[in-house]
Amino acid sequence: MTVSNSTTAIAPLTFVLVHGAWHGGWCWARVAEQLRAEGHVVYTPTCTGLGERSHLLSSDITLQTFVQDIVNVLVWEDLNNVVLVGHSFGGMTITGVADVVPDRIKKLVYLDAFILESGISTLDTLPANIIEKLEAGVEKAGGPVPVLAPPRLEALGLTEADDLAFEEGRVTPHPYNTYRTALQLKNPVGNNLPAAYVQCVEPEFMAVRSSFDWVRANTSWQVETLRAGHCAMVSHPEDVTQTLLAVAGV
Repeated sequence: MTVSNSTTAIAPLTFVLVHGAWHGGWCWARVAEQLRAEGHVVYTPTCTGLGERSHLLSSDITLQTFVQDIVNVLVWEDLNNVVLVGHSFGGMTITGVADVVPDRIKKLVYLDAFILESGISTLDTLPANIIEKLEAGVEKAGGPVPVLAPPRLEALGLTEADDLAFEEGRVTPHPYNTYRTALQLKNPVGNNLPAAYVQCVEPEFMAVRSSFDWVRANTSWQVETLRAGHCAMVSHPEDVTQTLLAVAGV
């Protein structure tokens, strides 16, 4: 795979990196550092109710809230020609953003991400027994706001001690209503923008397999394989950086 050469003058790109469930902008720190070292501009926003914005946790948070979070970053920072990257649950977020402000986006990159079509919520895709387990977990958590507790970090493909230490204490409960709500898109998924899907395969995160299969069956998007686990931006930041630069055309 061709990657950028830091000794060659290239026009800087603008990357907006969108995290997945239980995470925040902090999870991109290692990748952001490398992209900035290459001369690129990087934003790592955190969606409402998570990470450093966990004090804003509310029952009113829906998937559309996450979309508006990122749209506002692009608008208020006046960002254009953006490489918009969504990891895991963030795939649905960037799909929503592309539907609203496609003129600000250069390319969409789905990093081992979920993709759902308009009107379909995450819960709509799950079998009844899984939904029952989720609901039981939400009920057990108690509190005024329904949340999903973070899973075991090993289940997200993390095994190294320093990676586990990086995540522990930072992952936060995820607002459950984002699982209950669906995007209402005016355009097809991706809004006809250039897009790429990066599948993490060592080990494969089976929860996103149906999204990857959907991409292969319904689009002509660029598809790349990354020999890393699901949270590759933490465990394999150099590989993720190189892949992002490659699919962005650097």
